[in-house]
Amino acid sequence: MKTLRNILKHKGLCFCTLLIVFMYLNNSSLFTEKNDEKPILLAHRGLAQTFSMEGITNETNTAQRMNVPEHPYLENTIPSMEAAFKYGADIVELDVQLTKDGQFAVFHDWLLEYRTNGKGNVSDYTMKELKVLDIGYQYTADGGKSFPFRGKGTRLMPTLDEVLTHFEDQSFLIHIKSNKAKDGERLAAYLKGFTNERLKSLAVYGGDEPISVLQKQLPNIRVMSKATLMKALVTYELLGWTGYVPAACRNTELHIPLKYAPYLWGWPYKFLERMERVNTQAIIVQGDGKFSEGFDKIEDLNNLPSHFTGGIWTNRIDKIGPLFDGKKD
Repeated sequence: MKTLRNILKHKGLCFCTLLIVFMYLNNSSLFTEKNDEKPILLAHRGLAQTFSMEGITNETNTAQRMNVPEHPYLENTIPSMEAAFKYGADIVELDVQLTKDGQFAVFHDWLLEYRTNGKGNVSDYTMKELKVLDIGYQYTADGGKSFPFRGKGTRLMPTLDEVLTHFEDQSFLIHIKSNKAKDGERLAAYLKGFTNERLKSLAVYGGDEPISVLQKQLPNIRVMSKATLMKALVTYELLGWTGYVPAACRNTELHIPLKYAPYLWGWPYKFLERMERVNTQAIIVQGDGKFSEGFDKIEDLNNLPSHFTGGIWTNRIDKIGPLFDGKKD
C-alpha cells in the first residue's frame, strides 16, 4: 500500500512538473520573433492641451487646470487631428455626443460651460447651435487670470461625419460619451453606411449599454466597454495559459494598464501575437489606467518592453511620435 502511494505521489509530482514546464514554454516570449516595427501610436483627443493629474476626479474641469500651452491646438478638432497624424499618430481617439437634432458632435464634456461660452448639456442643442460656440473660451493655466484660447475656438467643434469625411483613410477610436442604448443604436445606424473596409479602421468604446448594442448590430467592428474588457481579461487569465484565445478576446479592443500587463499570459510578445491573430487591438495605457494617463514623456517609454509593437496611448503625440521616425511601419 505504501508503495502504491509512493508511485501515485511520484506520478503526481511528474504531472505537476510537466504542467509547469508546458505553461512556461507555451507562454514564454523568449521564442517569439521580435522585429523592428514601430508601436501603434494612439493620440488621445488628437493633439490636445495637457493638464495636471493631481487630485483629479470624474467631475474635474480639466480646462481650468491646463498646463502652460506648448502648442496652439485644442482637443477634438480637425486641426488637432491633422497635427496628430503629422506627428506620427496611427490612430486618433475622439469623443462623440448625440445632439438634439440627432448628429454626433465631437466634444468631450457633457456640460458646455466647462470649456465653452455656452451653458447646459450638449444634448440640449442642435449642431448648428453648437457650431457658434467658442470651444476655447474657458481654458486657463493661471487660475483664471488669463484665457489664451478665447476667441480662437469658434466653429471648431466638428461633427463625427465631418471628421470621417476629412480623414477618409485614417484610423480612429471613437469614444461614445454616454451609457444610453439609444446612442449606441444611432451610432450603429450611422456606421452601417460605411464599407467593411472602412470599418476595419474604426473602433468604438464607451458605456456598457451603447457598446452592447453596437456589438450586436455591427459584430465586425472592434468595441470595448468596462464589461467587455473585464470579461475578456478574466476569461483570458483562466484559459490563456493553454494558448487558447477565448471568444471574449476576439475582434475587440483592449485598453490594458501597464501596471497589470505583466500578469497576462504570454506578455508581452506572445500575448500581442495572439491578439493580432484574432483581430484584437491591444492598447497599453500608463500606470493603473485611471483618467487617460498616457506615455507622454520620453522616459515613460523606458517602462515598456524593448521591441514593443503593441498600441501606446499618448497625450503628447508631438513628443512621442517623432521618436519613432525611421522605424518600419
